[in-house]
Amino acid sequence: MTGMEISQAEDLLAAGAVALRDRLAQGRLTAVELVTACLTVIAAREPEIQAWAWLDADHALAQAEALDRRRAAGAALGPLHGLPVGLKDVIDTAGMPTENGTPADAGRVPQRDAWIVARLRAAGAVILGKTVTTEMAFLHPSRTRNPWNTAHSPGGSSAGSAAAVGAGMVPLAVGTQTGGSVIRPAAYCGAVGFKPSFGAIPRTGVLLQSHTLDTLGVFARAAADAALIAEVLFGHDPQDSATRPLPVPALNDAARGEGPAPRLAFLPPPQYDLADPEMVGKLEAFAAGLEGCETLPPLPDLEPAVEVRTRINAAEMAKYYAGYNDRHRDLLSEEMTAFLDSGNAVRALDYLADLDWRGRLNAQLDDIFDRCDAVLTPATTGPAPEGFATTGNAVYNGIWTLCGTPAITLPLTRASNGLPLGLQLVGRRGEDARLMRVAAWIERRIAG
Repeated sequence: MTGMEISQAEDLLAAGAVALRDRLAQGRLTAVELVTACLTVIAAREPEIQAWAWLDADHALAQAEALDRRRAAGAALGPLHGLPVGLKDVIDTAGMPTENGTPADAGRVPQRDAWIVARLRAAGAVILGKTVTTEMAFLHPSRTRNPWNTAHSPGGSSAGSAAAVGAGMVPLAVGTQTGGSVIRPAAYCGAVGFKPSFGAIPRTGVLLQSHTLDTLGVFARAAADAALIAEVLFGHDPQDSATRPLPVPALNDAARGEGPAPRLAFLPPPQYDLADPEMVGKLEAFAAGLEGCETLPPLPDLEPAVEVRTRINAAEMAKYYAGYNDRHRDLLSEEMTAFLDSGNAVRALDYLADLDWRGRLNAQLDDIFDRCDAVLTPATTGPAPEGFATTGNAVYNGIWTLCGTPAITLPLTRASNGLPLGLQLVGRRGEDARLMRVAAWIERRIAG
């Protein structure tokens, strides 16, 4: 491997995925050089952050070398040509371990790629490695540490993906969200996290926890970078009934385009009293500085929706994780077994009634989105918690997972302890490009 100074590697990766993609396409940067930069930063920061569940430097470089040969031969380049991507370790990768964050799956090596992995390879991405997940993408904290302060949690369950991007180890990563597992860790780690509309990205080959809630999402340094990878991943797979054969939204154009100021509304989330006062002050001050941003009264139905989402998650997880519960209960955490037990206790009548809430909530949100481009709301209750007893509170994320609406978190500022604070933007279900345009506009306002 060609040597590279850590400062040189960090400077290179700070450019972001879109700029790096352009340099690769123009021949001003090779895939080997970019992967080497990633490996250099990982070597320096991984011992304290522990974001990676599996990483093989030689394999990553071999992929990069093959892509460089392809470009030298004049072959057509994919939209992600040469860009390294980290994948949450619940996403199947042929020939690479996918252990789902549990000793019950230790040594598991899938024979086939997940749908999105095949799509990434076809687009020219380098699968850099597998990032740490909490136990089966649930609540039990992982070994990963927050890159801004390793005494604090990175969040969960996509802990490794968020920390790897937040630490500048990799320009792009993929995770999953069933409650708040993309938005929350991204906000804690100072990254951009984008959870698309439910069903936008096929989940075939990804650990299934809840067919009603599970959503794939991406991590990046900027909204345009998130749009770059997300547009590649959007699609239809008949094996995932949540997806539909619809045109892929023009996320890249939306993230790059100029346009009029969006119409925004600040919506206080359920259990807003849990929010850190410093975070509330900074977020509300930012919202007040946005011309025409109206403050809405709380939506009464969002409060009970928190419990509704939890009950759906528990019931469906009890079904899909029944094999783990039956055969490997002794290997599961107390958080996991208690939640599975609660899921087994959910009455069918209650579960079926809960499934009606998505349509009920979206009907109310439609009234807002008829006059607003996006809702502005907190991404988390505050900065990343100190210690590792918890991955943080997902109460401000789970309602949007239940609704299936697209959501994105952008780094807003820092708390007094130096940790990142993020804001969250939410759009109408199916209007991901519209939300991405708003996110890019807000990003420019923050930078200014």
